[in-house]
Amino acid sequence: MVDRLVAEAVERARAVAPEVEVGHVVVTGEPLTVLEAQARAAELVVVGCRGMGGFVGLLVGSTAVHLAAHGRCPVLVVREQPLLDGPIVLGVDGSAAGQKAVDFAFSEAALRNAPLVALHTWTAWNAPMPAPQDPSMPYANPPGALAGEEERLLSEALAGRQERHPGVVVEHRVVHGGTREALIEASRSAQLVVVGARGRGGFAGLLLGSVSQALLHHAHCPVVVVRGTGERH
Repeated sequence: MVDRLVAEAVERARAVAPEVEVGHVVVTGEPLTVLEAQARAAELVVVGCRGMGGFVGLLVGSTAVHLAAHGRCPVLVVREQPLLDGPIVLGVDGSAAGQKAVDFAFSEAALRNAPLVALHTWTAWNAPMPAPQDPSMPYANPPGALAGEEERLLSEALAGRQERHPGVVVEHRVVHGGTREALIEASRSAQLVVVGARGRGGFAGLLLGSVSQALLHHAHCPVVVVRGTGERH
């Protein structure tokens, strides 16, 4: 039964991408343990959002979420039928840990010849308050100052990538609102959403427990969770 399933998967993969070398192996063990071990030497792990028969399958609430939080390479969770002509949506939080997600998204956009939407969200609660230009003035800013700071943060987070990937068309999108809601809505017209595993200072960033997990459960396209360099739990 298992050998037949693997053989069918190999046949389908070769039919979809005949130029790609496809190997196969059947490993005895608990899926989470086996996949986490395989991720140590992989460039990408791909799982479905739900498997066969519940407990033996790959559930978003267990295997996929654990791999996204602990795997040592990016984890792609396939949800629904992906669009072939939509953009790649990148969630940008401006953190150092999120730089790996930025690199991955640009490389994937170049590989797929797809446009990239770099989306950054902010609210008055988590946006840093820029100091007034005149030190003698109260610590307050005119309308639009916070939005301007967030646009600058987004530009700085993407700096240098456009030069390395000149063929990628990038849209900067700064949204005043919740991160989860904005990314889930953007996923409706995307072929892929890319986010980091954790962000700046906990609640202000992209947390696997909030944003990433919400996307794994509710996004309308495949989701890639990319862990930052050196992160280990």
